[in-house]
Amino acid sequence: MTDRVYNFSAGPAVLPVPVLEEAQKNLLSLPGVGMSVLESSHRSPHFTEIIETAESNLRKLLKVPEGHRVLFLQGGASFQFSMIAINYLRGTGKPADYILTGSWGKKAIKEAKREGEVNTIWDGADGNYNRVPKQEELNLSPDAAYVHYTSNETIQGVEFSTEPEVGEVPLVCDASSDILSRPLDLSTYDLLYGGAQKNMGPSGVALVIISERLLDRVPTEIHSMLDYRLLAENHSLYNTPPTFGIYLMMLVGKWLLEEIGGLEEMYRINQQKAGLLYDLIDGSGGFYRGHAEPESRSNMNVTWTLQSEDLEKEFLAEAKNLGLCELKGHRSVGGIRASIYNAMPLEGVTALRDFMETFKKSH
Repeated sequence: MTDRVYNFSAGPAVLPVPVLEEAQKNLLSLPGVGMSVLESSHRSPHFTEIIETAESNLRKLLKVPEGHRVLFLQGGASFQFSMIAINYLRGTGKPADYILTGSWGKKAIKEAKREGEVNTIWDGADGNYNRVPKQEELNLSPDAAYVHYTSNETIQGVEFSTEPEVGEVPLVCDASSDILSRPLDLSTYDLLYGGAQKNMGPSGVALVIISERLLDRVPTEIHSMLDYRLLAENHSLYNTPPTFGIYLMMLVGKWLLEEIGGLEEMYRINQQKAGLLYDLIDGSGGFYRGHAEPESRSNMNVTWTLQSEDLEKEFLAEAKNLGLCELKGHRSVGGIRASIYNAMPLEGVTALRDFMETFKKSH
């Protein structure tokens, strides 16, 4: 373990060490199977147990309602940007409402516009996407096909603390970077999705949780691999799914349930970790300047700048020498970004906080 750094990457991101150790231990052969999960048929009894356990873990953690289906699909959130619009915007004659709070929301809008009319019902560009909107700022369309928002923007470091209220219009959420970080009321959502590589597992898998009422709205004659209803009817096994990724998702769910104790406890830990950094930023006298407004701050991605780019380069170099890695902010925002997802231990955040304090004093 001595050669592992603290990996603050926004994604693919740090995974829990117990998950990596269990996967390593059983990589050559699953217990009682005689072959690796990497070699196993997706229709074998032992993989059926894996995918069913992965779903069961998620249903327990997120308290998924009975009227919602759980899908494990190829790709990531970016593929879902198109898939959602193809299933629920194309040919409807209705607009889709999008709440724009950062870079990933902008990408989702770009893909949706290929399939139909899009209303951007709130855009945080004026503040360089440093906050999320208040409910009264949303200019909702009563006839919208759906309302889409990004619950946590990894690049800007802003996060919704509560869901937007949209009435009877289906609510769709890209929860890639904060899913499993806190409890959710999934009865509020008709479709919630996310790439696995932040809090759930490795890259290459997308989780989609979708209501039966939205499955019923999938049009006929849609391409098979883009058809949510067909994929749900086949329990994510219409074709070969990303088997190793689903296996790791199963292990992450097990870790959250057995070692963390569920999402309420995970949320408490995440608030504690984020608080260490935000308290230091706020108390730095302007040496560190947070990007997000306090009421919109993300518990997953803490973003800030220093007084000059040269100072930021020095900060990053010194941090890397201490094993505090992948802290450079996204090119569109600059500065520093610490992604402190579920698997980032409190010790790693404490080490970063202590370095930040030392760096401030020495400069």
